[in-house]
Amino acid sequence: MRVEQRKVSGREKNEAAIKHLEKLRERMFFGDASARRCAAFKLSWMQEDGLDILKEILFRSDTPITARYAAGYGLRSMNGRMKKMALEVLTEGLNHPNRSVREVCSHTLKLLAERVEGKAPSRVEARASRRMTPSGTGKFTIRDIPRRIPAPTRLRRVQREPVLVRSRARVR
Repeated sequence: MRVEQRKVSGREKNEAAIKHLEKLRERMFFGDASARRCAAFKLSWMQEDGLDILKEILFRSDTPITARYAAGYGLRSMNGRMKKMALEVLTEGLNHPNRSVREVCSHTLKLLAERVEGKAPSRVEARASRRMTPSGTGKFTIRDIPRRIPAPTRLRRVQREPVLVRSRARVR
């Protein structure tokens, strides 16, 4: 997908910042999901400029659903004073006429609510709980592990007496 140029907001300090924001904006449309998520996370740290780009990607009509989900990830990754503005953008998206925008916003808000309530365990905790409870009952099962007995050998080593070794005498 060809991405058109974005209008400069005037908040950027120099040409390098403008190029960096444009590069991150283009990466939001990549085919690779991890590149999109990485770009969205970096945009979440860019304060107002990142919020503007994520909001534009979320609400634009010709944006693919994968880029919208990445924008939702970026919005839920916002920290500090931008978190409240990101929540406002997501709640505004619930009333949007486009069905995919509403779907992304509701999914993102649901994930944020689960994180606040503490219901969503981290990946490590989820993996550990699956490993420890194979039956899913939440209780540990103690199993007896049979001990290996070495197989008897035919030939037994005979313990030999230590041999004294004399040093060689010097020959003149």
